[in-house]
Amino acid sequence: MANIRPAARLGQYLRISRLLAGQLDFRSAIRAVAAEVARILPHDHLDVCIVGADGQFHTAYETGIDTQWGDMPHAPVANSPIRAVLMGEVDHLLTDDACTDPRFSRDGPAHRPIFDHNLRSRVHLPMCVHGEVIGALSCSRQVPGFYRAEDVRNARYIAEMLSPYFFALRAADQARQSAIVETEARAREEGLRQGALKLTEALEQERQRIGMDLHDQTLADLTRLARGVERLGLSDSIAPADLAPLGHSLHLSIQALRQIIEAAKPSVLHLFGFAHAVENHLDRAIRDAGSGARGTLTDHTGGIIDALDPSVGMALFRIVQEAVNNAVTHAQATSVSVDLTLSRGQVAVAIRDNGSGVPRARALANTGSGIDNMKTRARLISARFALTSGPGGMGTRVGITLPAPATARIPERQASP
Repeated sequence: MANIRPAARLGQYLRISRLLAGQLDFRSAIRAVAAEVARILPHDHLDVCIVGADGQFHTAYETGIDTQWGDMPHAPVANSPIRAVLMGEVDHLLTDDACTDPRFSRDGPAHRPIFDHNLRSRVHLPMCVHGEVIGALSCSRQVPGFYRAEDVRNARYIAEMLSPYFFALRAADQARQSAIVETEARAREEGLRQGALKLTEALEQERQRIGMDLHDQTLADLTRLARGVERLGLSDSIAPADLAPLGHSLHLSIQALRQIIEAAKPSVLHLFGFAHAVENHLDRAIRDAGSGARGTLTDHTGGIIDALDPSVGMALFRIVQEAVNNAVTHAQATSVSVDLTLSRGQVAVAIRDNGSGVPRARALANTGSGIDNMKTRARLISARFALTSGPGGMGTRVGITLPAPATARIPERQASP
């Protein structure tokens, strides 16, 4: 490709980020940025393969040329022509002519689009988030010998930029799929139908909120950076020091995006367990509110909650999140405690605060959307949910009780009921 000045190149990367913001599905996201990507990395065919959470299957979202890849959702990773990239075995794949390269087979069904559409020059880069390969970026030209080492570097920058956005979309899509599975599994219970519908709607609203956060927060920052780049581009020479503040601002924008991703898929819960994740959220909620409240966590379960089914553990964590947020943000509590106990084969979670409490009529009718969400999530995991006021009507207690996992080892020491 033609030699492009560094400031102009950075401006192109920022325009890609602006185009991504607000896109709520994979296909529209890749098509929105295709033309801008082509300015940096010319291509006849562009696709992003997203690996499922199980790591066994992937789905391709393409633009430029519609191929059979776009018609194969959940294709096995093991059969993919770029499986080495998707499995993290190689840093990248680069070929001058895939039609003669022995790494690509004319007889393999998953390889056929290469030969059917004469996709000769090809470059493939992994897309990674938190060290996990979530997919791959692929560019192809119908002429041989087109891509070089410089194109591999440019493709890597683009893949690194696309990765957090597509990770957020995957997390939202997984949440939606989990909601569908949970709803279907419990559809036999007539009383749960309306609750499952409300939860599905809440998850869809959360997905939209993620998109709006990406659009409103990140887009504003990146637009400001783009304007700065445009002003610098008017000068004949650019000192590295001039670009340093822009790089710093871009880094802050990426940090903000990672926080949005963390809200969609709490990594602390997956990495360190339920109790640690609750304690982390309790500390963060109090710190963000700036109220100086005191938060405490007691755990007498011996870590048995971590033996629950992952979907049950996630729902339980979301209930605790909602209750803590209500206490700190809406009830103006100065003390919030979370107690995890195990008694007679039952796991109990209690969230107590000394805030303004919940009016009795509202507690009985459960009209608050936050309360409805907590109650619905509890029903979906077959847990008992209770909302009561503290002594004298001051403060609130939220209680969730559910059976301990049958296959888990029950600690010898159990808390009193």
